[in-house]
Amino acid sequence: MDINLHYEETGAGKPLMLLHGNGEDCTYFKHQLAYFSGIRRVIAVDTRGHGRSPRGTAPFTIRQFADDLAGLMDSLHIKRADILGFSDGGNIALVFAAKYPERVDKLIVNGANLYPAGMKAHIALPVVVEHRLSSLLAPTSKCAKAHAELLGLMVNDPNLTPDDLAAIQAPTLVIAGTRDMIRESHTRLIAQSIPHATLSIVKGDHFVAAKNPSAFNTEVERFLLG
Repeated sequence: MDINLHYEETGAGKPLMLLHGNGEDCTYFKHQLAYFSGIRRVIAVDTRGHGRSPRGTAPFTIRQFADDLAGLMDSLHIKRADILGFSDGGNIALVFAAKYPERVDKLIVNGANLYPAGMKAHIALPVVVEHRLSSLLAPTSKCAKAHAELLGLMVNDPNLTPDDLAAIQAPTLVIAGTRDMIRESHTRLIAQSIPHATLSIVKGDHFVAAKNPSAFNTEVERFLLG
């Protein structure tokens, strides 16, 4: 790993790694850090180029972020952990669990998608347009270049197939909001494609962990302790 990722840690016991979404940082999980610290060693990570983690020189891709997570776990001497990922963090979690199945005890993916068409059209189309505009401006604007990189994660990644998910061995909770920006049919496809997955649809939108933490945390805790 060519960078040192920033992370926030609280609690003790079995590790629970938290992976935030696109353009966010570990503070997204403030309700989960407080709640799960009573039963887990909770480690909320700033992804490469997000929050207080540097950009580094490696590729800015979901697969690179998964490798970064493996590197962070190595540096913390964590062989196995429970992984909870939201949105792009959920995509990282899927890639990580498929590539490093021996390092995942339980997996929670919230608002993840396999490819851009998993998003509802009114979300996906503006992202594609904005990505193209930012990419055009990127050669002459550092701000536009950084923005294009972020949007590129949504336009180009993670490009998984349902068959790719068959490599995931961990018991998995697939969770989304009732009004999520990810199509419910797509969320169901993800759950159906993972060998040991259960599905939970919680009242709320894409940001259900932040906006309806009581319901979200209850579902996750039930899964972790089950």
